[in-house]
Amino acid sequence: MEQDDRSKAGPRRPLSEMVTDGALRADVMAAACPSREVLNHVTSRWGVLVLMALETRTLRFSQLKRQIGGVSERMLAQTLKLLEGDGFVRRQAFEVVPPHVEYSLTPLGLEVAERVRGLADWIQVNLGRILEHWDPENLAAYAPETMA
Repeated sequence: MEQDDRSKAGPRRPLSEMVTDGALRADVMAAACPSREVLNHVTSRWGVLVLMALETRTLRFSQLKRQIGGVSERMLAQTLKLLEGDGFVRRQAFEVVPPHVEYSLTPLGLEVAERVRGLADWIQVNLGRILEHWDPENLAAYAPETMA
């Protein structure tokens, strides 16, 4: 079986260097690039968790809040608004009393959720290896059942 020899193809370029959108070239390393703002929305603690929660189903606000332990109503509302503004989350309001609003991912949101899920899954699988490097005093602040 022949191995893929990438060294002959030259250095591998990061995907971010290959992405272009018309005249605008995304450069997440540039301070003034809007990609930095999107990166912040997607990789924030609450952004990742919202994307993961909505990855497989549509949820109402209260269902999302229950599923994402520790998030305040204010932070959840702010995160949903930011992700909706980026085109990742779809908000659907129904004209009923009491008001009924559902949140789901757009096709673009599904793409980004798949990527952040990969990172979150890696962290969960490797948490034991990571926690070996933590200061025991910091580790003591967490419930033992969360680290089983």
